[in-house]
Amino acid sequence: MKLSEIYTFLDSLSPYELQEKWDNSGLLLGDFNQDIQKIVLSIDVDEALIDSMEENSLLITHHPLIFGGLRQLQFNQYPANLIQKMIQKNISNISMHTNFDQTHLNDYVATQILGYEIVQKEGFVAYLDVEEDFDTFAAKVATAFSLPHAKCVKSAQWIHRAALTTGSGGSLLKSVKADCFLTGDIKYHDAMEAKSINLSMIDIGHFESERYFAEILLKHLKNLGLEAIISSSKNPFTYIK
Repeated sequence: MKLSEIYTFLDSLSPYELQEKWDNSGLLLGDFNQDIQKIVLSIDVDEALIDSMEENSLLITHHPLIFGGLRQLQFNQYPANLIQKMIQKNISNISMHTNFDQTHLNDYVATQILGYEIVQKEGFVAYLDVEEDFDTFAAKVATAFSLPHAKCVKSAQWIHRAALTTGSGGSLLKSVKADCFLTGDIKYHDAMEAKSINLSMIDIGHFESERYFAEILLKHLKNLGLEAIISSSKNPFTYIK
């Protein structure tokens, strides 16, 4: 199948026009006329993944390898070191980032991983009716995402409604209309601000909340009749107890 046909299918599944202005989803590397035989799905691109891939393959990632404009390509620096290897092996790359968050990832995590119905959606934020004690809910969330501990901002003992944004959603803090906000990459000053407005928060991890990207997309590619494999994406962080 031509790369252009796969791209068109992905665009109909999760329109690229939904991506944020700062994002860079879409075709990042490759030729629309290329014939694709193998597809690999992964959250990110790393050297070990590229080394393991066959030539003339398509890599579909959640995070874009190229975010801003590249002014130079120094092959001993990131991301040029990875781009060089990909070009040498004729590996194409499509990214599905913030568009996929809105259309698929938040929904899947809320319903399939946490087990709650979405009662309202506003862009990147999914709202869940919880009605649970905070400590009980926090422990349940940590277990669902296989977190080593629950990193929390506890502003109230009871959670009526929770808001969910996978990945890094701290910038949305002011717009959240809930008792508790679940997102990753919670910073110190995010926590201080949340405390000041009586908003509880639970850090669900960036990698931990987005690692379902490949398994979600794989189901849709199978419907298209395409063969794809999931790469064992690795969390760049190590937790030591």
